[in-house]
Amino acid sequence: MAALLAVVDAGAIDVLELDRLSVGYDRAPVVRDLTLTVGRGEVVALLGANGAGKTTTLRAVSGLLRPVSGAVRLAARDLAGVSPTARARLGLAHVPPDRGIFFGLTVAEHFRLDGTDLEEAAGHFPALSTLRDRKAGLLSGGEQQMLAIARALSRRPKLLMLDEMSLGLAPVIVSRLLPVVREFATSNGTGVLLVEQHVHLALKIADRGYILSHGELAATGSAEQLRRDDALLAASYLGGAAGGAPGGAASGAPG
Repeated sequence: MAALLAVVDAGAIDVLELDRLSVGYDRAPVVRDLTLTVGRGEVVALLGANGAGKTTTLRAVSGLLRPVSGAVRLAARDLAGVSPTARARLGLAHVPPDRGIFFGLTVAEHFRLDGTDLEEAAGHFPALSTLRDRKAGLLSGGEQQMLAIARALSRRPKLLMLDEMSLGLAPVIVSRLLPVVREFATSNGTGVLLVEQHVHLALKIADRGYILSHGELAATGSAEQLRRDDALLAASYLGGAAGGAPGGAASGAPG
C-alpha cells in the first residue's frame, strides 16, 4: 500500500512549477508574478505577442537568467543556484530559437557529441538516417529543426522546452513536427512547455495554455477553450488585455 501511494505521489508531482516568478534584464522587469505548472506527459502552450515575456520565461527556467523573485521548481526541486548545465543533467532540455546546433558538424556527429543514439532518434524522424553524414549547415530549416528536436528527445528529458520551433518554417512543416512532440510526451511522461507563433497548431496538440500580455498572465485555460476563443487570442496577439477569459481563466492583465 505504501509503495502504491509513493507511485501515485510521484506521478502527481508537476514536472515544472513557476511560483510567482518575476524576471527581467538589468533589473527592468519583463515577466511579473507568473505562476505556471506543467505536469508529466502534459503539453502546455505559452502564448502571447512578441515582447510578452515568453522567451524570457524559458531562459529563466533553463538558468540563463536569474529571477528577481519567485521560484522555479523541476520535479519539486527548487532550482535556485543551480547552473544551466546542472539543470540539463537533472532532466531539463531547452531548444532555443537558433536551434542550438553546430553548422560544421554532421548529423551523426551531433549525436556522438551528446553521447546519444542517432538510430533511436531516427525513430522519431526517419529522414535523419539518410542525412547522417550531412553537415548541419547544409540542412534545410525543417531538417535543422528536426535535428534540434531529435537531440533533445534523445536525452529523454523530464521537461522539454521548445522556443519558436516554427521560426522560418512553413506551417506544413510545423504540422509534421508538433505531433512527434505530442506523442513523445504521452509515451514517455515528458512535460513540454511550448512557445509557438502558430497558435492554433500549438493548441491542437496542447493540453492547456497560458497567455502572457506585457509580462503578466492574461488568461489560462484548456487548449480547447482557448482555441474556441478567437477574440481572446486576437486581443492577446495585438497586445491588448484579455477581456473575457474562458472557463475560469485569469484575466485583466494591463494593456
